[in-house]
Amino acid sequence: MIDRKRRALALALPASLASVLARPVRAAAPATPYSVVDDRGVTLRFGTTPGRVATISYFGADTALALGVQPIASTFLVRGRRPAYLLDRMDRVIDLGQRASPSLELLASTHADLIVAIRRYTEANAARLQQIAPYLALDLEVRQDSDRSIALVGAALGRAKAAAALNRRFADVCAAIRARVASRRGPRYLFVWGTGAAPWAFYDENMTCSLLNALGGVNVAGRNPLPLRRDNTAFQISLETLLIAGPDTIFVYDDGGPRGLDANPVWRHLSTVRHVRIVRVGDHWIESFGPIARHAVLAEAAAHLYPDRFAPPDLRDIASSYLGRVG
Repeated sequence: MIDRKRRALALALPASLASVLARPVRAAAPATPYSVVDDRGVTLRFGTTPGRVATISYFGADTALALGVQPIASTFLVRGRRPAYLLDRMDRVIDLGQRASPSLELLASTHADLIVAIRRYTEANAARLQQIAPYLALDLEVRQDSDRSIALVGAALGRAKAAAALNRRFADVCAAIRARVASRRGPRYLFVWGTGAAPWAFYDENMTCSLLNALGGVNVAGRNPLPLRRDNTAFQISLETLLIAGPDTIFVYDDGGPRGLDANPVWRHLSTVRHVRIVRVGDHWIESFGPIARHAVLAEAAAHLYPDRFAPPDLRDIASSYLGRVG
């Protein structure tokens, strides 16, 4: 249903929108020049407020949109698939390719005046990115990175107060949901992704798992044994080990492609004999650091972990509550 509505909305947009996104526009000048220090320790200096934002990850697009700024270009997780949780706002955005290997030539042609990127995907190309536009590199690995990175994007866009308001809003959402599950036994779960016979399971430190844990969920994958190692929030788990771990619910990232594990008899045994609930989840569960994504994941997780207390949320309603004033 969401896909049909998104297509209808895309067709209703003015045909000239694509050409508007593709040409430079003049940003409004702030009262004084300002600067922002990113997670590399690099200082970005701005003489005017950025108005043409390109993002390498959905986090940048999610945050810019929640702050009222329409991104002009973004990487995508799945080729040819736009993120449903951002509704129609990404339908006309220039596709820069996969987040691990964005097209720098296409990025340069967008005339962006700010690039928001996950640091680990762009370190090798940092010098080239800085030649294109001010490049805000962010460490997005654990939950505390979410509030900090939203605040940094808000500062870079001259919207620090709005970013702080987004973080306060999410704190209130978390508190309200947790208050309804405080006395419940935590369901056992696993969050996995991958198309092979053995999926990758996320540790507690993963942003999405930290949200499920905040609801009282118990991640059978446990904590990261090497927390100081960067980009180490998941491990490959055999289905036999998964069977022994005994989760009540397995959240599986749906990338739209076939999965080798679907044909595995152990996987079928989990759902038919053990009665483990298999839940397919969308792109926001993989990139859950942004204001819209983290709210949507928390609401959906609450409904899946505690179906007797929470009705399934409307993803469109959640997203629309953030996207109403995007220019």
